[in-house]
Amino acid sequence: MWAWRLLDWVWFKPKRLERYLRRQGLAGNSYRLFYGDLKERTVITKAALSKTLKLSDYNAPRVLPYIHHLTQKYGKNSFTWEGPVPCVIVMEPKLIKEVLSKHEVFQKRQIPLGKLFLNAVASLEGEEWIKRRNWSTQLSI
Repeated sequence: MWAWRLLDWVWFKPKRLERYLRRQGLAGNSYRLFYGDLKERTVITKAALSKTLKLSDYNAPRVLPYIHHLTQKYGKNSFTWEGPVPCVIVMEPKLIKEVLSKHEVFQKRQIPLGKLFLNAVASLEGEEWIKRRNWSTQLSI
């Protein structure tokens, strides 16, 4: 039984999710067992950090090199793999607004030990997020 669960976690579930994301119109790399896109991400990040950057240059390729690479290759809405977990990249303003307003549907990625170290609006969920977000917009006016 544990062998089936392991196989489902590392292969069958990611492949199902990949098919689902592609049916939704998203593009991205095919799932790779265990590592996902980690190797490609490392190579692209090292290459970007080895180049010098002037203040006048467009700095997205340096700040977020892998995300920049994916959006250039697959478009504004795509996905990447962090191990067996797909991460959806949304760059269209209308979709970003929808994702941020439907916090019960689109959940944030869980950060291990995040609750211990992060107490900012970005790390909160649900009603607490709504309450703190409203406070921050009132304070910034």
